[in-house]
Amino acid sequence: MTTPWITAQLTDEQRAVFYAQMSVVQKDEVVGVLLALFLGSFGAHHFYLRRNGLGIMYVLFFWTGIPALAGLIECFFMPARVRQFNAEQATLLAASLQYAIPGTGAAPGVVPAKSFVAPACASCGAPLVGGVKFCSRCGAAVTQ
Repeated sequence: MTTPWITAQLTDEQRAVFYAQMSVVQKDEVVGVLLALFLGSFGAHHFYLRRNGLGIMYVLFFWTGIPALAGLIECFFMPARVRQFNAEQATLLAASLQYAIPGTGAAPGVVPAKSFVAPACASCGAPLVGGVKFCSRCGAAVTQ
């Protein structure tokens, strides 16, 4: 798992909780590539990364053959997409556990002069990853 920036300053108990929860949501790159290669015409790789809208669109148009070609092309981009998905999930998990995010200069349990607060969605209150335009939980537009 490539999350040393989160686990570097955690206690053993905090690290155990983080890894236990991260192992549930983490996706595998090889599975993503194989889904795109063999079931890409049905959008299985999009469903795997919780992109249900794209997955449904692939299912609706699978008979045209265009999603099969797109799935073949997308299998080359899947490792990067899976790594990005895992990094987003790690950041969301860290924000929901209220751990210090790197770059804030704060260790867990220490309140600096200017404390970092993870932005939250105005509609549902879910923690947001920096730079997103829509909430991943409810789909509401994020104003920044």
